[in-house]
This record gives sequence, structure tokens and C-alpha cells, in this order.
Amino acid sequence: MSIANVLALIGGVALFLFGMQLMGDGLKKTAGNKLELVLWKLSGTPLKGILLGTFVTAVIQSSSATSAMVVGFVNSGMMTVAQSISIVMGANIGTSVTGWLLCLSMLGKGGGLLSLLSTDTISAVVAFIGIIWLMFSKKETKKNAGGIMLGFAVLMYGMAAMSDAVAPLKESESFRSMLTMFDNPVLGILVGILITALLQSNSASVGILQAISVTGAVTYAAAFPMIMGMGIGASIPVLLSAVGAGRDGKRTSLIYLLINIFGTVICTVLFYGGNALLHFPFMQNNAAIGMVVIASMNTLYRIVAIIVLLPFMKYLERITDRLLRNTPDKKQEPA
Repeated sequence: MSIANVLALIGGVALFLFGMQLMGDGLKKTAGNKLELVLWKLSGTPLKGILLGTFVTAVIQSSSATSAMVVGFVNSGMMTVAQSISIVMGANIGTSVTGWLLCLSMLGKGGGLLSLLSTDTISAVVAFIGIIWLMFSKKETKKNAGGIMLGFAVLMYGMAAMSDAVAPLKESESFRSMLTMFDNPVLGILVGILITALLQSNSASVGILQAISVTGAVTYAAAFPMIMGMGIGASIPVLLSAVGAGRDGKRTSLIYLLINIFGTVICTVLFYGGNALLHFPFMQNNAAIGMVVIASMNTLYRIVAIIVLLPFMKYLERITDRLLRNTPDKKQEPA
């Protein structure tokens, strides 16, 4: 992989992150304060909380942002720690939506008329309409919609740039050998944590893994532990958002971390235990996987973890209560 490819990869990551932020900002402006009000008023039951957390995170493209909002609500006394748990669980599921969005980059690979549906064509049209609305429309709603469209186009261009940058690695045996190291669950989880901690975005980390999958070197055994580690790494921005918060705000951020740690432990036991007993064929033949499989794996892992942890919400609340027993409470008054 040449220096030019490395620079192209870095540029692709930058475009990806910028596009995600631009799209998220546009969606937030379109919704105004409605998302915060919805989170606050409609989180009465665990199921409602999970659905709300999933929806809001899918809209703003950031589980960290949703969880940071919830930390703020709990810290101000507008929401209890118990209410926040289900929303944080939903946020963990909602963040997987971006992976499915990125699967659109596979459109138009067949050539012919299908090339009209390629990522480049769609992104170009969306970007053109978006920039026209953003620059020349007098209506705020159209300006926001233009920002969303432009953000989507930049996100897809970033994804394409990352995929093109790593494409030469298809022929690299050393790269394939390096990826096989991540078949070790512990190493794979640690790498996933590190990547997400650096990028401060779970969606971006999964997107990079999807981009690398075009090399044909990503297997189930390498991808699964990395995806679990990425979930834990995404907890870091949430923990940072609670640095100045009171005790309950800190408890909420800690719950986000615990959900991902326990989810990783549970899914590791289920997946690798099941493989030891049943010898999953896809684990034995080291088959390469693509974007759709990675997106599916990311979503399924999160759903399974939440389903298993749902009956233990009270215990999560108690654990954080004990861990932060000596932390002083300094609630902020609602604005």
C-alpha cells in the first residue's frame, strides 16, 4: 500500500466523519428540540425507551450524542437513572443503522443500466440538489434538507474513497496474515476498542471495517470480536460527557459502558461456545464477508445483547449505585 493510498484512506475517513456530522446536524436542525422532548416525555416503559433510543440514534447517527443527551436529562433531574437505561439500550441498536446505509455503496456494481444506480451517480445527484437548496433556498426547512442531502453525499464519497484506497490490499498476503491475527477474540476486541476510541465514533469504525471488506480479507472470525470491541470503545465519548455531571449523570454514562461490556461477554460466550459445540461452517472455512454481512452482524450482536440484558435493568442500576457510592451528587437545575 503506497503513501498515496494511505493519504487517500485518511482523506476518505475525514470525508466520512464530516459527512456523518453534516447529516446529523441537518437532522437535528430539522427536528429542532422535538427529539429532546420526545426522549423526555415518552420514556415511560422499557420498550418505549428502547424504541425511542433506537429511533433518535438512527436519526442523528450517533449513539454517543443520544446518550450524552440522556446524561444531561438525568443530571438535571428531568429523568431518572432507571428511565435512562432503556434509552441507552436503544441507542446501542440505533447506531447500527449507519452500517446499512453504507451498504447502498454496493448499488450499481453490475454495470449496464445498473450503473445509473451506482453510488457515484446517486451521490452526485443528491449532492447537486443538496448544495442548491442549501445555498439558494430561503426556506429554513429546505436549507436543512439540503444539509442532510449534502452530508449523505459526502458520507458516501468518503466510503468510496476508503474502499478505493484499500483495494490494492486484495493482492497483499501480508495484509491477509495481519487480519488473521484478529481471529483471536481478545486481540480483536482490543483493536476494536482502540479504533473507536481514536475516531470517537462507532459508526465510523464499522464503516472502515466495511470498506476494508472489499479486499476479501475480512472473515467472520476477525470481524465479530472487532465489532464487539467497537461497541465498548464508543462508550468513551459518553463517559467524557459526564465528567462535570453529578452522581446520577455519571451513573448513566457508566451504564452505557456496562451494557457494552456485558453485551460483549454474553455474545462472546454464546458465539464461541456455540462454535465449539456446533462447529459453525462459516468459522471453519475462513470465508470472506462483505458489507451486508458486517452490517447484519453489527445489528444482530446489539439486539441479542439488549434482549439478554433487558431483564437485568434493575441490577445495572444497582451496580452503578454501588460503584459510585462515594461520588458527590451535584444536580443541575433544568434550564
